[in-house]
Amino acid sequence: MTSAPVVLSGYGPVGKQFAELLGEQGLGAHVAAIRGASTEILLEPRDKIASREQWRPLAGIEETLDRTGARVLVQAVPSSAEALDRAAHEATTALCRGIDVVSATKSHLLERWRPLQRAALAGGGRIRISAATGAALPAADLARQGVRGLGCVSVRACPNGTSTFVLDRLGEGWTISGAVREAQARGIAEADPRADLDGSDAATKLRLLAGLLWDWDVTDITVDQARIDASAADAAVRAARSGMRLRAVASVSLLSPMNVRVALETLAPGDPLFHITGPEKAMVFHCPDAGDIAVQGGRSSPTGAALALLKDLLNLLGGHEPGFR
Repeated sequence: MTSAPVVLSGYGPVGKQFAELLGEQGLGAHVAAIRGASTEILLEPRDKIASREQWRPLAGIEETLDRTGARVLVQAVPSSAEALDRAAHEATTALCRGIDVVSATKSHLLERWRPLQRAALAGGGRIRISAATGAALPAADLARQGVRGLGCVSVRACPNGTSTFVLDRLGEGWTISGAVREAQARGIAEADPRADLDGSDAATKLRLLAGLLWDWDVTDITVDQARIDASAADAAVRAARSGMRLRAVASVSLLSPMNVRVALETLAPGDPLFHITGPEKAMVFHCPDAGDIAVQGGRSSPTGAALALLKDLLNLLGGHEPGFR
């Protein structure tokens, strides 16, 4: 079987984990190039990845795609304002050439949703964003395909593992700083946890899911959000004492078009979002006629995001197989 060449853009914790997983498992694809911040390396199947001092200067994305004959571009560059233009340019270039894109990077999805879609339609490339919407939790698969035709009208979710972990610890009497340090020590929280604590990350994931569900322009979706602060610590303790749990719940609904809301809610045991613990995530897709569809799990970690990239890659490469596959 011919091994499909993959270009990996970004070689931080998620990118490294993805390269290791693909190298270990093979699965009909190999990393043919890795693009760092200012250098890159081209690879043949089964090549060892040399130290960065031996990489060559970063070429334009067009040259890298041409030299490797890439079938898929995998994006694991940071979701930052600084990386936005690069991520958008690389993805747009690939899509216009009919090369599929698998992305864990959120910034260009949020800011360039329609241009990316137009590039995909023009060139025939496909975009998959599981790693940007919940890591190993198959939320994007449900939004894009799993609830299609079921009349989904809203989504309630706890899509940020760090906030759930921190709120659980606050309910046990921990301080916010102590809970965040513990989350960082376990590899759950980022070095900068602000997007987790102020609701931004949860809102981002719901914005992306709304784009998949209802074809909303993600760039234009407004956000109302609440942050986890000292008052949240008091509320978490009160909830725990009464047998309930405080959760950062993100919601989006057709009844409130083009808006995502993140609020701190006290949940009773009967709520599907009550039962998640630690870094797990959960989402409930409300389909009035079909019934609520809930998905839970998918811990937050670089490994979870890398596995989501791998899953999307394999589904794209095997997308034309006959039979039940």
